[in-house]
Amino acid sequence: MGELRPLGQDLTRESRALAEALRELFEGLEVSVRRYAARHQRDPGTFSRYLNGTRLPPWPVVMDLFADLAEHRGTTVTAETIEFVRELYGSAVDANSSPKHAAQIIEQQLADADRVSRRSSVRGDVLGDALLDRKHRIADLGVRLNQMEATLKAERERAGQLAAAHPDVSELLGERDALRQEVARLGRELQAAQEQRADAEARCDLLERQLEAVEHPAALPQPAPQLMPMPKVLVVDDQPDNLLAMTAVLETLDQELVTVSSGREALKALLHHDDFAVIIMDVQMPEMDGYETAAHIKRRPRNRDVPIIFLTAMGVDPEHTARGYAAGAVDYISKPFDPWALRAKVAVFTEIHLERRVSHPAP
Repeated sequence: MGELRPLGQDLTRESRALAEALRELFEGLEVSVRRYAARHQRDPGTFSRYLNGTRLPPWPVVMDLFADLAEHRGTTVTAETIEFVRELYGSAVDANSSPKHAAQIIEQQLADADRVSRRSSVRGDVLGDALLDRKHRIADLGVRLNQMEATLKAERERAGQLAAAHPDVSELLGERDALRQEVARLGRELQAAQEQRADAEARCDLLERQLEAVEHPAALPQPAPQLMPMPKVLVVDDQPDNLLAMTAVLETLDQELVTVSSGREALKALLHHDDFAVIIMDVQMPEMDGYETAAHIKRRPRNRDVPIIFLTAMGVDPEHTARGYAAGAVDYISKPFDPWALRAKVAVFTEIHLERRVSHPAP
């Protein structure tokens, strides 16, 4: 497993071209497959299949290669090289797109969301224990202060005059104030951890529905057009080719697609149209990027509940996902996007929208 396996048999032209490019990048690292896989906590057999073309890697794996090669050489990888490999990757995705590959993408997102949920749960338990400890200590201090005040009062009565405050009282009062500040801080951190876990659990539920949609697309309910028209989908991307590609993929869902090329146009579209099931929005756009546009959308009572899927070429890393979730996104998909995964995500958000429309009909 330390050496590169030969290229797979019967590869498509696109898969072979991508595999050759990835192998060239990897060989520049001067490291074995097993060692590199261990470095990133990946299965060496799976990573080896990425490099021999028999399995298409998630785009973040390719971005890791670029980052590691830049670190190894001490120079950044050129934008031209990244764009060249991105085009090869997109061609390979188009040539090899299948429900199985889409399921792999969504399963990875599910694993990431589950990891966040578990870490948040553990952090919540630690913070909860610390909070309880501080509250117990405050209660103990209260008992000691009451006892000390009772003793001081008795001493004053016996002396028939005002006795000076005991220095230990001031010390205990200061300790209690400090603990109260800790309680306030721990309470805020606990609430944040609980909210993070709740958000991660909601994403897990959503991703499991998306997996079901990939594996059993016919199981998604379709409303009778005369009785319940399908909701709209807003697609926002400054690149015409991307808009055309997403339109071609999503038009099979029989939904009205509203396509715009900027954040400002997206805000206008939301004013002029109703009944959007989901917004698919590119993150990197000139003037007003996806994060800023999402923040504007979420400030509008009329649109704040419309789910946003961020389309990103930067890889789905923790920094970008955290920023996206903070801006109001509920899901991510990487460029070049997998058509099956995109269709499944939109189909599930549409299904959820229709369920809400039935349970909360418009007056």
